[in-house]
Amino acid sequence: MDPPGPAAAGTTSSSSAAGGDAPVQPLAQAQPMAPAPAPAQQLSRYESQKRRDWNTFLQYLRNHRPPLTLARCSGAHVIEFLKYLDQFGKTKVHAVGCAYYGQPSPPAPCPCPLRQAWGSLDALIGRLRAAYEESGHAPESNPFAARAVRIYLREVRDAQAKARGIPYEKKKRKRTQTPAPGAGEASSSAAAAAASRDAAAAAAASGAGGGEGSSGGAAAAAPTGRAGEGGGTTTTAAPSSTSRV
Repeated sequence: MDPPGPAAAGTTSSSSAAGGDAPVQPLAQAQPMAPAPAPAQQLSRYESQKRRDWNTFLQYLRNHRPPLTLARCSGAHVIEFLKYLDQFGKTKVHAVGCAYYGQPSPPAPCPCPLRQAWGSLDALIGRLRAAYEESGHAPESNPFAARAVRIYLREVRDAQAKARGIPYEKKKRKRTQTPAPGAGEASSSAAAAAASRDAAAAAAASGAGGGEGSSGGAAAAAPTGRAGEGGGTTTTAAPSSTSRV
């Protein structure tokens, strides 16, 4: 039987295409798959909060009247920012004339305003101080580390402690004393040196005692075995030397 001619081959390819079979691309012509994008590194809770606080402060400077730049910001502007945040506080701070002034748990509500708690303000200043230096500014010009800001935070702490009746107590961190790496070895070597010194001293003492024992061994006291009136035993000393007649 004769092999199919060109016409038959064309008929076969057209019929296979009509059947819906897509031509398979060779491996050399296959498009490479794009690598999967690396997952973004998730920030910690502290870093996320620090970024939000920094953006909030920059927005405050833009909305300031007159507009204020970060280079011209001082400790007074930081205190003004902290007072601005008091309107969003959730801590009840009793006024001096309030009936519940100094009571930690008032029995009824009062019209005293809500303020930002001292602990929240102190933590906020710490995050902003770090964000300021991380943004490329010199630590010497950091307005969040100004002395006026520290004094203001201390006054807020004392005022809130009196108004709320909650004394401020600084938490003391427990420090665990860990021995130095060479402390154990030093103590063991010192003990070994002391033991060797004691052994040498004992050997010297025993050598000295051996020489005296040959001549004065008879001078040792020997018990007589007689009981005294007081219930004790009396000893009689042997003569130290014998005389030859």
